[in-house]
Amino acid sequence: MNKVTFIVDENSKGRKLKDYLKNSANFSSRLIRGAARGCRISVNGKVVTLRYVLAPGDKIEFDVEKEESQNIEPENIPLEIVYEDTDIIVVNKRPFMVVHPTKSYQSGTLANGLIYYFRVNGEDCIVRLVSRLDMNTSGLILVAKNQFAHMALARDMHKEEFEKKYLAIVHGNLEEKEGVIDEPIFKPDEAGMKRIIDERGQESVTHYKVLESCGSGDLVELTLETGRTHQIRVHLAHMGHPLFGDTLYSDADDEGYIDRQALHAYGLKFPHPRTGEVISLQAGMPEDMEELMHKLRS
Repeated sequence: MNKVTFIVDENSKGRKLKDYLKNSANFSSRLIRGAARGCRISVNGKVVTLRYVLAPGDKIEFDVEKEESQNIEPENIPLEIVYEDTDIIVVNKRPFMVVHPTKSYQSGTLANGLIYYFRVNGEDCIVRLVSRLDMNTSGLILVAKNQFAHMALARDMHKEEFEKKYLAIVHGNLEEKEGVIDEPIFKPDEAGMKRIIDERGQESVTHYKVLESCGSGDLVELTLETGRTHQIRVHLAHMGHPLFGDTLYSDADDEGYIDRQALHAYGLKFPHPRTGEVISLQAGMPEDMEELMHKLRS
């Protein structure tokens, strides 16, 4: 059994269980309803209704495990696991790997590998993605192992403690070595993939800092304040410094330099869904980007 436990204090005397779980534990209504239907909420060892009136010292136990299934075929795919516990798993995704099955990619995805990994380890989990990356972007991806963890991470995603950092290698040398790009991103064609800077778009904010300048390119660290699709790629291209290898937002001929956009999600920081402890993780720059930097330096 995988339970989250609360002890009711004097200030919560007389409150109904549903109110406590929603407003003090910050559980979503959907999570509470599902657990109640599955008889997965107990007080002092007994299953109770959501109308139960709490008393000081009551021990609330919320079982986050439930039977779940997902139409994803398990596949024995090597995974680089950076962090794992009862609630979450963080994987360093290699480039050219799709995160989740699509019509075009039914197998070989990160999700196929994760389902296999869960089953081999006797865990009845489904893949609940908290973060995603483009197929050709490498780096850290956060996955929740249960509905409770997914809810908590999604709820906390806009907190100051939640931070995503990237490394990018761009064409040319940025004039300002540190700054903020605050430009709205818009998708002009519903059928297409490309985004543009346009006032009709969503607010998009990227913080950047040049870590190293070479003759024809810069290594840049980027921190996302918002998480729009292609945000880094669009913002840097708009500045006149597109990513090496980015065939969608750059006209440069990068053959012989790198086979994909030079973008890596290297840093991830977030409050743990159960304890609130801030977890900080990093994944070093992948080999193809290291090789690109070597070429630029020489």
